[in-house]
Amino acid sequence: MNKAVNDGVWSGSWVAERLGVELLGDPELTDLLGLALRRNPKRAHLLVSNVLGKHVPQSPTVVYGYGFTLGRRVRELLGTEESRRAVVLGYAETATGLGHAVADGIALAPYLHSTRRPVPGVATAGGFEESHSHATSHLLLPEDPALLAGEGPLVLVDDEFSTGNTVLNTIRDLHERYPRGRYVVVALVDMRSAADAGRLEEFAAEIGARVDLVAAASGTVSLPAGVLEKGQELVARYESESAGSGGRSSAAPSGLVAQFPAPPKDKAAAATPDATAKAPPSIETTPTPTPLGARGTARPAPTGPHPTDNLSGARGTARPAPTAPHPTDNPSGARGTAQPPPTAPHPKNNRVTQVDIRWPKNLPDGGRHGFTPGHRIRLDRALPAMAARLAEALPEDATRIHILGFEELMYAPLRLARELEQIVDAGVTYSTTTRSPVLAVDDPGYAIRTRLTFPAHDTPADGPGDRYAYNIAGAGFDAVVAVLDDTADTPELHAPDGLLARLAEHTPHVVLAVIPSYVPERPPMLPDPLRGPAFSSYAPEEVGWLLQDLSDVTLEAPTEEREEAIQSGGAHYAESLPVEYQPSEQYQQLFHTALDEAADRLALAVGAVTELVLAERSPHPVLVSLARAGTPVGVLMRRWAQHRHGLDLPHYAVSIVRGRGIDANALRWLAAHHDPADVVFVDGWTGKGAITRELTEAIREFEESDGITGFDPEIAVLADPGSCVKTYGTREDFLIPSACLNSTVSGLISRTVLRSDLVGPHDFHGAKFYRELAGADVSVDFLDAVAARFPEVSDAVTVLAKELLAADRTPTWEGWAAVERISEEYGIHDVNLVKPGVGETTRVLLRRVPWKILARAGAGADLDHVRLLAEQRGVPVEEVAELPYTCVGLIHPKYTRGATGADGKAVAV
Repeated sequence: MNKAVNDGVWSGSWVAERLGVELLGDPELTDLLGLALRRNPKRAHLLVSNVLGKHVPQSPTVVYGYGFTLGRRVRELLGTEESRRAVVLGYAETATGLGHAVADGIALAPYLHSTRRPVPGVATAGGFEESHSHATSHLLLPEDPALLAGEGPLVLVDDEFSTGNTVLNTIRDLHERYPRGRYVVVALVDMRSAADAGRLEEFAAEIGARVDLVAAASGTVSLPAGVLEKGQELVARYESESAGSGGRSSAAPSGLVAQFPAPPKDKAAAATPDATAKAPPSIETTPTPTPLGARGTARPAPTGPHPTDNLSGARGTARPAPTAPHPTDNPSGARGTAQPPPTAPHPKNNRVTQVDIRWPKNLPDGGRHGFTPGHRIRLDRALPAMAARLAEALPEDATRIHILGFEELMYAPLRLARELEQIVDAGVTYSTTTRSPVLAVDDPGYAIRTRLTFPAHDTPADGPGDRYAYNIAGAGFDAVVAVLDDTADTPELHAPDGLLARLAEHTPHVVLAVIPSYVPERPPMLPDPLRGPAFSSYAPEEVGWLLQDLSDVTLEAPTEEREEAIQSGGAHYAESLPVEYQPSEQYQQLFHTALDEAADRLALAVGAVTELVLAERSPHPVLVSLARAGTPVGVLMRRWAQHRHGLDLPHYAVSIVRGRGIDANALRWLAAHHDPADVVFVDGWTGKGAITRELTEAIREFEESDGITGFDPEIAVLADPGSCVKTYGTREDFLIPSACLNSTVSGLISRTVLRSDLVGPHDFHGAKFYRELAGADVSVDFLDAVAARFPEVSDAVTVLAKELLAADRTPTWEGWAAVERISEEYGIHDVNLVKPGVGETTRVLLRRVPWKILARAGAGADLDHVRLLAEQRGVPVEEVAELPYTCVGLIHPKYTRGATGADGKAVAV
């Protein structure tokens, strides 16, 4: 055990000797913990962590390393897939930063911490009581209401695990509303008694869930009889003596400086300013955590870094620390002579410098409303520049720099401190202010040597009161950087007795960095889905359209005019609509003949793809069709689930636009009403896989921008001739009759529209309802004809689904390779003008200016409608012996600059 600090005295010995308190358990406990006393009617002693970064200044590398490593252990315990489904919940105020670091170690899970700060306009998703705390009520205020509603593991993080009451209260509150099968409790130290450990196991059995424990060390606190009364007497006596000495702070004599030595010149040793806290060992040696209640050997937290992390400590040559307190300190607590002001004084205080670190816009300052892996990525990218700006505001000759966070705002200051530690030639430590009143005693065997007291400065909901910063006075810091959110940047902060003034009494340089306090925006409520018969000819229960109705807007342009504008890069293709094709009587007869001949094959594919979805994706999927070609398929899948399994699946249609992605507002609506993990995107068929790639990229961007995770971009399709997906009914390239027509087989709905003057930032994409085409509508006829074959193909579906589930369905992207080859062979040099497959070829003939059609030799009746359309438009059909698709449509390459894929450009209206 390392007791070199405080003259070789454990920082809990003062309390232990006077109250008879003992720490029993792992030898690491006295490295990790000291003891102090506080005025509390329920518990006199306080376990003071040396590695939490709350009361004791510590290297930010050590603080972050302990939490990060605990997170890595949780990920090992859960496995990668379960970690993706997990949510991490930290406790205010003490463990907010620790919980963040644990979430970073898991890397795949979003994070939320409880808060004692109500935020107007943000609904409360839950709350619980912390029975032993000085401030008991916790609120849960996630921006995303679905954050706590998933079924994945919930990881609960606190600095210490003592009685288990806080965790019990939390689980009890959340489990009633959001039951799940697994919880993981994470703490720096597990200090439960054997009785408390057993009680938690009983509770886990009662709710039918597994609960695991991950801790850096474990043990118990032995308390003799009457310890509470004796502790209260000690607190009262020492506080009375402190009040008699004058002043609101317990300032330290020169001996305090020894508690916080400057980092040594050896940079390998520089990571531990408080030597009672050992730098954690390598992560590779960390065994798997034991289930809850097991009292095995505790393990210290490793320094095992994230691949991009450097946890070794500060850079540069450290310089010797001062050997005496700052000239303004004196043991009586009276204020000393003011120091010269900094070069760029803060306008409200001539001893404070304010620096704008340029916190990224719309990046949450912490986990009060949720913090996602995407947010962490944005923060990682911005940290070097922010730390550099902070370093510029510090005196060049500073050897001891302290970063002081603010109550629940622990993570952002910690990450800034750790980044600063890497770039300055000085020792950097970190801690935060707190609400918790703790007695300060200037003794090497006591964990809290000094206390600065100042008024609350964030207009707290429970009214004004004192706040505290511990072990700052007398520590010999050359500069203290106070990192606050703008909610706390109030007149009280800058008052003569405020935090900044109190810090200025004990250091020559005070720097203020204010971070915007993130408050979730409240966009206008998104409307309910549109439904038939008011919008579309489908029955209202068949599909809900997450679109806005643009039926009264003229959006159509002649095909040739539109094609010219498309290929010349005039505007995005989704800003207009083609004139709806009106099929001839001969063509309509072709559709009905094709439907009659293909109905069995369609029913078989519908049943097979639905069975795959139910078996592999979700037992209760939410079908989300990509409008409009996917909509008839989604309706048929819904009908199969009803027919075969008696399921009434939700089904919606959303817009996806090449070059612009999927409708983000539709995703937000879905996330607010369903678990994203249950959403299955549906389309009719794949061509070369452009929409598959578009959806994957769009979901990735949405997760990063909104922090909402869980949507699976894997599309389920009826036919996958391009080998682009793994969830399909068939990979044959055959005629799906719904591809023969436009709106008249898709509920009389147009293709979707995205135009800035029509679709605002809080609107769904648009579409038109062609009511006037009702006489030619065959949408329901198509559905009924296929669904009527369900009983006949039921046994065949069982066989096919079993075969598909056992098969290797890994996408090969053969279609994309074929399209690239055709593009070059025919001198087109743009894959976006090559449309493979029967469905895509039909679209070319109906909506674009086709150049020629490539048909596989001997394709037969599957291409009767293609040949008819080609004849009507004067387009040659060229038979090709070696063709991976039944047919391929080539768009006329007269205009190739910016054609409708590479840059998503299309017609201007």
